[in-house]
Amino acid sequence: MKEKLLLVGGGGHCKSCIDVILEEGRFDIAGIVESSGFPDSERDKKILGYPIIGTDDDLPELVKIYPEFLITIGQISGAAARIGLFDRITELGGHFPVIVSPYAHVSRSAVVGSGTIVMHHAVINAEARVGKNCIINTGALVEHESVTGDHCHISTYAILNGRCTVGSRTFIGSHTVLANDVAIAHDSLVSAGSVVLRTLTESGTYIGNPLKRIR
Repeated sequence: MKEKLLLVGGGGHCKSCIDVILEEGRFDIAGIVESSGFPDSERDKKILGYPIIGTDDDLPELVKIYPEFLITIGQISGAAARIGLFDRITELGGHFPVIVSPYAHVSRSAVVGSGTIVMHHAVINAEARVGKNCIINTGALVEHESVTGDHCHISTYAILNGRCTVGSRTFIGSHTVLANDVAIAHDSLVSAGSVVLRTLTESGTYIGNPLKRIR
């Protein structure tokens, strides 16, 4: 019998995660936990056929029934919501498996942290390391020996070339390219389509090609 997995967050990213979980086939989805302000009038709503079985307020009881969790809220402007949920559920005794699409490739020499999802057609190559509670989104490439910190989102078709380092709590936008050996400071946001040719030592929001810091 498959273990039950509880998903936390019911937006668009949740729907993509459900597809990956079903294709991987290791878990049955028990249901979805919404935020504490979720209206009672929508409690009967289903997401891709899966019920909403509680809110954040119910986590102390739910973790006793369903100990396996995945954070399924997205991350663009900041990681605080994902981090808060991850830390709270961990303190309550919940566990976070690594979810890997069967259409992705994770090298045998790579390391992937708990609670991370590796989505369809993503590649994590030789000796790369990805932290906990990360999103490695559809088609993303984390090349050999690159390191991604905790609570990062490497978005769709982003490319981290060899020996890159991405600081924790950072968002790398769709189709962004990092050159070999580039490092990015913690708590940064690199907008979609950017090209990063130099190390970014200062946290902030970056955009473009050539790249510029806008805040």
